[in-house]
Amino acid sequence: MTVKILLSVLILLVIVFAFTLIRDIIAHKNEPWTKPRWFFGLVGLFTNFLDTLGIGSFAQITAIFKATKAVDDKIIPGTLNVANAIPIALQALIFITVVKVEVFTLIALITSATIGAWLGAGFIARFNRRKIQIIMGIALACTALLMASSMAGFIEGHGNATGLTGGILVAGIVGNFILGALMTAGIGLYAPCMAMLFFLGMSPLTVFPIMMGSCAFLMQVAGVRFINKGAYARKPSVAITLTGCIGVLVAAFLITSLPLTLLKILVILVIVYTSFAMLYSAKRNSA
Repeated sequence: MTVKILLSVLILLVIVFAFTLIRDIIAHKNEPWTKPRWFFGLVGLFTNFLDTLGIGSFAQITAIFKATKAVDDKIIPGTLNVANAIPIALQALIFITVVKVEVFTLIALITSATIGAWLGAGFIARFNRRKIQIIMGIALACTALLMASSMAGFIEGHGNATGLTGGILVAGIVGNFILGALMTAGIGLYAPCMAMLFFLGMSPLTVFPIMMGSCAFLMQVAGVRFINKGAYARKPSVAITLTGCIGVLVAAFLITSLPLTLLKILVILVIVYTSFAMLYSAKRNSA
C-alpha cells in the first residue's frame, strides 16, 4: 500500500510539472529553435534509452550540447532537469513496481534527494556562466572516475541488502541529499548513487528503483523551479521529453540483454572530454 501511495505522489508531481511546463511553453511559443526538431528528438531517444539501462543521460546530452552549441552553457543544467523529468518518472514507475526494496529505505532516500534538489536548484539557477562550467566540469570528472572504478572492479556491489538501518541509513540519507543538490548542477545522480549504495551494502538490483525514484521525484521539483526562473531551453526540452519516453519504453520492455562494456567505455571518454571542455571554457571566460 505504501508503494502505491509513493507512486501516486509521483504521478501527482508529474501532473504539476507537466502543467507548469506546458503553460510556460505556450507563453513563449514564438521562441525560435536553435537546431532542427529532429535533432533534439534523436538526442532524447538515444540518451534516455541509455539512461534506462543505468548508463545515465546527463553526460551524453551535455557533450552533445557542447559539441553542437545547441544550448547555452548557462542553461544546460536547467535543460537537463526539465527535459528528462518525465522520462525518468516513467523509468521510476516501472522499476519501483518491478523491483522490491525495503519501503522505508526507498522513501527516505528519495525524500532526501528531493529536498536536496529543491534547495540546490534555487542556488544553481542563479549562478553565472563560469560557475556553472566549473561545477559541471568537476562533477563530470568525478562521475567518469566513479564509472571507470566500477568497470575496473574497484567499486562492486557485493552486498545483498534490500534496505538500510541505523547509522548506515543516516549516511545514505545525507549522501543522497548532497547528490540531489548536485543533480541541479548538471551531474547525473546514477553513477555516484550507485557507488554510494554499493559501499553501504545494498544489492545491485535494488539500486535501480532507488536511483531512478530519487531522480524522478527531485527532477519534478527542481524542474518546476528552473521553469519558473526561465533557466532552461524550452522547445528543445519538449522534444527531448517526447522522444525520451519512447527510448525508456524500448529499453525497459524490449531489451533483455545488451553488451554494455563498450558503451560504458565510450560514455566515460565522452564524460572526460566534456569535463575538460567545461573547465577550459571556464578558464577562457576568466581571462
